[in-house]
Amino acid sequence: MTPTFPSNGSSADLPSPDEWQSTRAQTVVATQLQPNKEDYLENGNADIGREVGGQRRELFVSCDPAEAMQQQFDHLRPEFIALHDLGTSSSRKLLAGVAAASGRAVQKLVVRRQGYGTSLATLEFIDFPGKTGSLRIYTTEADADTVARKELARVLLAYSRLGVVMVGDMPPHLLTSSLGALREAMITSTWNNRHLLLLPLAQSNTLVGQGSDMGRGTGVNVTTTPQVTRPADAWGFISGTWNRLREQLQATGLNLPALPGTNQTKAQPQAQTQAAPATLRAPDSPSFLTSRPIPSAPAALDMKPMPALRSVEAHSEGTLLSRYVNQLLELTGMVSCCVFDVSTGKGIAHAGARPGPDELGFHGATMLSGVSTASRALGLGHTLPDVAITLGTHHLLLRAVPSHPGLAMHAVLDKAQANLTLVRLQVARMDTMLEPPR
Repeated sequence: MTPTFPSNGSSADLPSPDEWQSTRAQTVVATQLQPNKEDYLENGNADIGREVGGQRRELFVSCDPAEAMQQQFDHLRPEFIALHDLGTSSSRKLLAGVAAASGRAVQKLVVRRQGYGTSLATLEFIDFPGKTGSLRIYTTEADADTVARKELARVLLAYSRLGVVMVGDMPPHLLTSSLGALREAMITSTWNNRHLLLLPLAQSNTLVGQGSDMGRGTGVNVTTTPQVTRPADAWGFISGTWNRLREQLQATGLNLPALPGTNQTKAQPQAQTQAAPATLRAPDSPSFLTSRPIPSAPAALDMKPMPALRSVEAHSEGTLLSRYVNQLLELTGMVSCCVFDVSTGKGIAHAGARPGPDELGFHGATMLSGVSTASRALGLGHTLPDVAITLGTHHLLLRAVPSHPGLAMHAVLDKAQANLTLVRLQVARMDTMLEPPR
C-alpha cells in the first residue's frame, strides 16, 4: 500500500493586495551607494528572496527559475533537504504534516519575472532554526510549468545536503526509466549532493538493487529504506538519516540543526543499505532505537494519525475504470493515463506519474473540443474523435471510452519506448473489458 497524506489546501500563489504593498515598498527605497559588492550582498540578505509577509518570500529574476535558484545556492550555500516525488505526489503533504506536528509554518518562495511581476514558480518549505543557522526542507513539487518544475527539482536535489526521493507504486518500466533519468542528471550536471534516500511507498522487489546501481560510479551514497506505510514512518527515516549525517558533519566543524523524530506505534527495521536511519521510536516507549547516540537531539514530533493508505495509481480502486487505467499503464512506454468527463474535464480514474488526472482531463477535454469543432466545421461528422499526437519526446492518445458515454481516455507515452501503432491496437483490444456483462 501507498501512504496517503493530508492535503495542504489550495496551491494558488496569487498574493493579496496587502502582500503586494510589501513588494511595492521595495521600489520606493532611496538609492544607496555601497563601498563594494560584498557589503551590498551581505546587507541583511542572507536568505533567498525578500520577505513580504504572510510566510511568503519573493525572488525577482531575469532568467529561468531553476537557473536563478542555482545562482542563489552557489552564492549563499544554504543547508537544506529536498523532498522529491517519483510516481506519487506525497512530498508536499508530508511537508504540511511535519509543519503541523512541529508547530511551524509552511512558507512559500515565489519566483517572479523582473519588471512584470509574473509568477514563474512557487516553492514550499519549512525551516528548523539552529544556534548557528537554520535547516530548510523544500519540496520539489513546485507550482510551475512542466519544464520549470522538472529543472527546479533537479537543482534542488543537486544542491541539497540530503535528497529524499519518495517512490510511488510504479510499473517496472516506468520506475527504471525514472531512476535512469535521475542517474543521468547525477552524472551529466552539477551535482553537489552526496546523500540520496529512497523511500518506497509501495512494495518493490527491485528498488534496492536499482538504487544501488543508480549510485554506482557517481560518488553519491544511495540508501533504500523498507516500505513506509505512514507519514510518521517516512519522517522517522528522514530525521534519523539526517541526524546521523549531521553527527558525521560535526566532526568537520559544520554544526547543523538536528531534526526531531516521531512518535510511532511500531519500530521500523533498519534501512536496506549501509546508511541506516539513526533514530526510530519503539512501540509505547519514550526512548529511541539508535545505532549510536546522537547528542542533544530534539524532542519527538507527535504526528497526527493519517488516513488509511492506498495506491497512488488509482483514485477509485476496485472499480472497472480503475482496473482499465491500470491495465493501460502496463503497456510498454505508458507514462500516465486518465479517464475523464468530456464535458467538465474532471478526472475519473488515473494511473501513472505526471501529468496528473486534473491536467490530463482538462487538456484532453480542450483538445477533443477543438478537434470536434473542426470536424463539424468541415462536415466530417459529430462522432467523438480518436486522436494520436506525436510531440518531441512523447505521444498523446485521446479516444472515447466504450460503453461509457461522455467519458474519454487521455494517455501519455514515452516516444523512445512506445510503438504507437502497436499501442493503439493493444488499447483497442482492451475495449472488451469495458463492455457490460450479458
